[in-house]
Amino acid sequence: MTSLAAAAADQPESLEAAIKGEVLRMYHEVAQHPEGEFHFYHGRRAAEMFDYDRTWLDRAPDGAVASFAGVGNPHLRSRPGEGQVVVDVGSGAGLDSIIAGWQVGPAGRVIGVDLNAEMLQRAGDHARAAGVGHAEFRPGRMEALPLEDGAAHVVISNGVINLSFQKGRVFRELFRVLRPGGRISVTDIVSAKQLKQSIVNDPKLWAS
Repeated sequence: MTSLAAAAADQPESLEAAIKGEVLRMYHEVAQHPEGEFHFYHGRRAAEMFDYDRTWLDRAPDGAVASFAGVGNPHLRSRPGEGQVVVDVGSGAGLDSIIAGWQVGPAGRVIGVDLNAEMLQRAGDHARAAGVGHAEFRPGRMEALPLEDGAAHVVISNGVINLSFQKGRVFRELFRVLRPGGRISVTDIVSAKQLKQSIVNDPKLWAS
C-alpha cells in the first residue's frame, strides 16, 4: 500500500480527496501528453476499438480525439434527437460532447461537466473548432451537478462514474437532472468480484 493510501485508509474523506487529486493529475497528463504511454487505452486507437464511427473521428479536432480516455461508446444507445439537451458528465477534452452536438444540431444544446479547469478550456476550444457552438462546459462534480432539475433529455457518461467514491449519489444526480421519459447512456468499468482492500485504498488505481 502506498503511504498516501495508508494515511487515507482510516479517513474516507481523506481518501476521497486523494482520489480526486490523482484523477485530476492523471487526466491532466493525458491532455498534455496524449502521445505518451498510459496503463489504459486512449486516443483514436481506443475510440476505434469502442466502435466510434470513423467519420466522427475524422471530422473531430485532432486534440479531442488524441485526448479521448473513455472506456466504451455511450452513443450506441443514447439516441439524442434534433433540438434536445444532452448532459455529458465528465466531458474531458470534449469528444463525446462534440458528437452529441452534431446529433442534436444547432437547435439543441450540450452541457459538459468536468472537474478539470484545463479540460473545460480544451473542450470548449475543440467544440468551437468542430462547429459545435451550442455546447457549453461547466466546472462541477458529478456528485453535485451544476444543473437544474429536469434539465436534460439525455445524460451520457464515459468511464467516469467508477472514479467516484459516492456512486449512489452520482446516480441520484443523473436521475435528478433527467426529464421524465429521458434516457441515460453510461459506459463504465465494473468489477465482477470483490476487490482487495489494498486496491480500494490506492488512489492511483482508482484513477486508472
